[in-house]
Amino acid sequence: MTSRAVLVTGASRGIGRAVAAAFATGGDRVAIHHRDSADLAEALRADLPGDGHVVVRADLADPDAVREMVDDAAGRLGGLDVLVNNAGVFGPADPPHPVFGSSYEQWRQRWREVLDTNLFGAANASWCAAQHMRERGGRIVNVSSRGAFRGEPANPAYGASKAGLNALGQSLAVALAPYGIAVATVAPGFVETDMTNEHLKSPRGEAVRAQSPFGRVARPEEIAAAVHWLASPQAQWASGTIVDLNGASYLRS
Repeated sequence: MTSRAVLVTGASRGIGRAVAAAFATGGDRVAIHHRDSADLAEALRADLPGDGHVVVRADLADPDAVREMVDDAAGRLGGLDVLVNNAGVFGPADPPHPVFGSSYEQWRQRWREVLDTNLFGAANASWCAAQHMRERGGRIVNVSSRGAFRGEPANPAYGASKAGLNALGQSLAVALAPYGIAVATVAPGFVETDMTNEHLKSPRGEAVRAQSPFGRVARPEEIAAAVHWLASPQAQWASGTIVDLNGASYLRS
């Protein structure tokens, strides 16, 4: 298979890092996006197999920065064949915002912060990437969450942003198919990353692992494998799908 140009947002750590490694191992050239993790991004670039990988930076909450970043990635990679919308905010450092327990100001601020990155950032990156894929076709894969389906009572903006991402992916799957662009989504449950380690090492960790009948959480490489397949030429007919990757911890009809 010909080497492809791949942009992975939030690629300096966690799921994004594993996704970048999966594409590079498959012979693709990867643009590693980060917001404020330049050292990690450069270290990953140096570690990836193959040549031609680049590091790009943007705050996804800034629409102009997103456009510059996508165009920069496409320019340095010689085009763009795959976009993986992986970057998102939600973790131990992020303050929860329950209805009772946050002020109205905190409530509004948190919704804006989360939606700006998780939904608007992904939507803007998708629009920009599609401009580069219009004549050549391509793939867009979104990283959503089981929280889009089961809800996130302490972080409702996160759950809503991922539900919106699911809908965005399905809308784009229909809109972009005539241009040879397939769009699909993965919805992981808990994944073992730097972001979740605090939860998994706490007394709550056993309960989190027990959510799955396998008695564990996912490894980043398991999510990356699904993303890599959905971006493959063989997976065009999966366009519009949302793949649950939660170890049977949450089943939806």
